[in-house]
Amino acid sequence: MRAANGLMFRALNAVITIGRDAERPLLSYSGMTRNKIRFIPNWATLVPAARPLSPDNPFRKALSARFIVGLSGNLGFTHDPEIVFEAARLLKDEPDIHFLLSGWGIGFERLKQLQAEANLPNVSFVARVADAELEAFLAAANLWIIPYRKDVAGVSVPSRFYNLLAVGRPVALVSEPEAEAALTVVENGLGWVVTPGRADQLVDAIRAASRCDAAAMAERALKAAARFDRTTAMNAYVGLIDELLRNPDLAEQQR
Repeated sequence: MRAANGLMFRALNAVITIGRDAERPLLSYSGMTRNKIRFIPNWATLVPAARPLSPDNPFRKALSARFIVGLSGNLGFTHDPEIVFEAARLLKDEPDIHFLLSGWGIGFERLKQLQAEANLPNVSFVARVADAELEAFLAAANLWIIPYRKDVAGVSVPSRFYNLLAVGRPVALVSEPEAEAALTVVENGLGWVVTPGRADQLVDAIRAASRCDAAAMAERALKAAARFDRTTAMNAYVGLIDELLRNPDLAEQQR
């Protein structure tokens, strides 16, 4: 597979990455050069706008806790459901904090299994949310968790991250610090980056989030989300294609 990738990279004129962390693994191939790599991030599908917390939110009103921690979307092999459940277990005696979980994939099946065994009072599951209800669901939580395993930097970028910013919510990102989402969180003050496998750090992040200035965090999240725009990304794709078409010599040089 690596040999085939090397042949492909030598033949390509450009490689678009959706994360800056992809550059290092790409450059490990002899056929890849830095001037071939172009970074064009993904974008939010929701319009960035303030969504205040509301007791009438259909996903929130059944919960008595003051602070809701959310987890949403696909949990595949790159994600760690265990750290989320362990954080919930460590916080089970703090009634002001509740975990609201909705998604699919092998990770969610594991979460359901763990909850069936432990029956934690601070964990609730919601069936997979329809697209029409996504905005309301994302606005229901005070904080969102994105739980990655170790050794996935340069391999996976969470597209859900941009919609969480668009609704003005901070994130607790379980990730290596060099990963794209982690870089964005730190650069813009959008939440907390937690070491993979460290449930105690995730608990500390959740407690810190429950005490932070939510308005200031929301303002920074919305400002960041406005930069991750579909039109901006499409213009970058078009610009790259136009550059390659107008400069055939450049294309050959990149080979």
